[in-house]
Amino acid sequence: MSIKDAPTGVARVPVQQNKDVAPAAEARSVTVRRPTGAQVLAVLRITMGLTFLWAFLDKTFGLGYSTSSSHAWINGGSPTKGFLGHVEVGPFQGMLRDWAGQGWADWLFMIGLAAIGLALILGIGVRIAATTGVLLLAFMWFAEFPIARFDSTGAATSSTNPFIDYHLVYAVVLVALAVFAAGETWGFGRMWAKLDFVARNPWLR
Repeated sequence: MSIKDAPTGVARVPVQQNKDVAPAAEARSVTVRRPTGAQVLAVLRITMGLTFLWAFLDKTFGLGYSTSSSHAWINGGSPTKGFLGHVEVGPFQGMLRDWAGQGWADWLFMIGLAAIGLALILGIGVRIAATTGVLLLAFMWFAEFPIARFDSTGAATSSTNPFIDYHLVYAVVLVALAVFAAGETWGFGRMWAKLDFVARNPWLR
């Protein structure tokens, strides 16, 4: 097989010629395996899934990172009150503050985190997970509104970039995962796609 005929993810590296090596040995090559694009996307998909799932677990059980035990959801805390209740920037700050601590907002937020995380880790429903994930990230972006240098009280927002922040980066990653069907590698995407109701509704893939 020539170098041009090498399979995807496998590079054919010719062995350096040596005068003392027989011609047959010189013709041999060393196979160097490299991760394919599909495998890289799978790693990215699982990483993003763990990011969403960790946020759900920390807010639910108060694991002591971004949420203390006393503010855990299972202990009566509100997953949205601490964040949305202090929004002082952006065009929707009043609306977001009104949503803070509302039962429906807490449930939608937490169900979204858990569902998106599990879907990405398992590789099923990646398209709908990406769509809802982008929507959730958009709300969070508006809550932090990195465009603003100062909040409504005049205090500095400490924004480091008015355009690109981690919410936007995560959103772009989610779109890429959906477009390239990242759930089919190291996930259950292929099996999921063969289900009758999924085959009839491709948007569920």
